[in-house]
Amino acid sequence: MSKYGTIPTSSSSSGAAPLGGASPLNFISRAKARGATALATRRPWRELGDLHAIGIPPSLADAYLRVRANLSHFAMNYAIVVLVVVFLSLLWHPVSLVVFLVCMVAWLALYFLRDEPIVLFGRVVGDGAVLAVLAVVTFILLLLTNATANILSALLVGLVLVVLHAALRKAEDNADDEVGRWYTPVPPPPSH
Repeated sequence: MSKYGTIPTSSSSSGAAPLGGASPLNFISRAKARGATALATRRPWRELGDLHAIGIPPSLADAYLRVRANLSHFAMNYAIVVLVVVFLSLLWHPVSLVVFLVCMVAWLALYFLRDEPIVLFGRVVGDGAVLAVLAVVTFILLLLTNATANILSALLVGLVLVVLHAALRKAEDNADDEVGRWYTPVPPPPSH
């Protein structure tokens, strides 16, 4: 068994149809474990929505520092917010919603949740190639649904909401938690 992924799996010894060398139940178990690991980095929604932590930044530099710290601290929460905005925008485009969900399943199965490399015609397909093909196919399929403008505007709305919240939320209480996790702080210049 290959050690390609981070979650060990066992090969399917029963008569079940293998999915990448493992049974569908193992695939679902791995997906649940990885989803739980990703969601473990989510911060409490009360912390995100704390109105006492909201304030206008005194300068553009302070707003930038707040955005950096809050994007790091609330990364999973912000990702969920953007995905919910995109999902809600697709409710009025059911064909696009189905295409979006099918593409999401393809991304999960072929890129995020696979434990072993993809082999085509006896050759290993690299992650970069898989990423490029999935991105192109997703883009083309979404173009064909005539909802591309809707999706791009929903992404823009989600990003504006995230950056606005990140700039307005005071980050003093969470900045120390994130040092070294996503970035290395730049020391202040020596004063003369």
